[in-house]
Amino acid sequence: MPALSPTMTEGKLARWLKAEGDTVSAGDVIAEIETDKATMEVEAVDEGILSRILIQEGVEGIPVNTPIAVLVEDGEAVPEASSTQAPAAPKAEAAPAVLTGTAPAKAAPEEKGERIFVSPLARRMARERGIALDALTGSGPNGRILKRDVEKGVTAPKTSPKAAPSAAPLAASEETVRHVPNSTMRKVIARRLTESKTQVPHFYVSVDIELDALLDLRAKLNATAQENSFKISVNDMMIKAVALALKKVPGVNVQFTDAETLHFENVDISMAVSVPDGLITPIIRNADRKSLRQISVEAKDLAKRARAGKLKPEEFQGGTFSISNMGMFGVREFAAIINPPQAGILAIASGEKRAVVRGSEIAVATVMTATLSVDHRAVDGALGAEWLNALRDIVQNPYTLVV
Repeated sequence: MPALSPTMTEGKLARWLKAEGDTVSAGDVIAEIETDKATMEVEAVDEGILSRILIQEGVEGIPVNTPIAVLVEDGEAVPEASSTQAPAAPKAEAAPAVLTGTAPAKAAPEEKGERIFVSPLARRMARERGIALDALTGSGPNGRILKRDVEKGVTAPKTSPKAAPSAAPLAASEETVRHVPNSTMRKVIARRLTESKTQVPHFYVSVDIELDALLDLRAKLNATAQENSFKISVNDMMIKAVALALKKVPGVNVQFTDAETLHFENVDISMAVSVPDGLITPIIRNADRKSLRQISVEAKDLAKRARAGKLKPEEFQGGTFSISNMGMFGVREFAAIINPPQAGILAIASGEKRAVVRGSEIAVATVMTATLSVDHRAVDGALGAEWLNALRDIVQNPYTLVV
C-alpha cells in the first residue's frame, strides 16, 4: 500500500485493474486506491507476473506499506490463484517483489498464547464494542481479522466482563438510527481539523467589503466574452484579489515551524471544494500572475475533477494560502479553520444589499463580510488587519485585477 499523500496512513483498495496471472510492465496501472483525498491510480514499479493478490477489492483501513500483491519474475512458478499464503522465497534466489510495499504489516501481539492477526481499525472497534478477538474468525489474508469481521460479530452477545461502556446513551431507539461508516476522507478531515483547532492559535479579523464596482466589472467582462467561451465568477475575481493582496502584504503568505517562519515568493491559492463526504483544496498556482480568464478556466477544471476524485497529488498539495467561499449559500458571515501548515484562510460570505453611510448620506450597497483566520504564531493581529484593508482596496477598485 503506497503513501499517496503526506497525510495518508491507511487506504482502501477500491479496484484491481489486473488479475492474478496477468503480465505487468513497469508503469502499468494495476489498481485504484481510495486515499484521504481522492481515488488514485497505482502504477507498477517493476515488471513481471502478478502471481497473487493479497488484498481483495473493497477492503478498508489497509496501513501504508502493507503488501497488497506479489509480483514474480517471468519463469518463476506462479502460485495457485486461490492460495492465501504468501509464496516462500526460493533458496539462494531473491524473494519475489512485493508491489508497493517494503515490509509486511506487524502482527498483533499474542493473546492467550496464540498469535492473532488483526488490523488496527478492527482491534479498536472490537475493544470499543466489547468483542473478544479470539471469538472472531478473520476473513483477510492469513486469517487477519478485518473491520467487516468485527461488524459481523456485533450481533453476537457481548460476554466479555471487561466490555467498555458506550460513550453516551443513544437519544433514540436503535431502530431509528442509521449507522454510516466514516470514509477515509472523513476520518482524516476530523483528525487534521482537530489538530488545527487545538494546536494552532487562531486569530480572527473581519471586514465589510462593497462589491458593486467588482460586480459591474464582472458584467462588462462577461458581456465581451464570446458565446459559449467562458464566464468569470465572483470567486475567480476573489482568488485574483487575494493573490494580489498577498503580494502587497507578503507577511501573510507564510508558514510557521518551530525553527523558522517560511516566507513564500509564489502565491499558490488553495480553494476549498465540497466533494461527497468531505472537502478538498485544489490549488491555483501563481494566481497573482494569471489572468482572470486563466483562473476561471483552471478553477472550473480543478473543481470538476476534484468532485470526480481525479486530482493528482501535486494539484491539491502545497498551497500557501486558502479561501473558503460559502456566498452561494446565502451565508452572512463565518470563520474558517486554518488548513495546516498554512498560516491563513479567508472565509468569503454572501454579498447582500445593506445600508452604508457615505459622508452624511445613507446609501444602499452590495456588501460582503470577509473573515481572515490566521495562525497567531506567524501573523499578528495588526498585520492581519493590514492585509484585509489591502484586499478591500483591491476589491472596491477592481480594475487592478485586469491591468
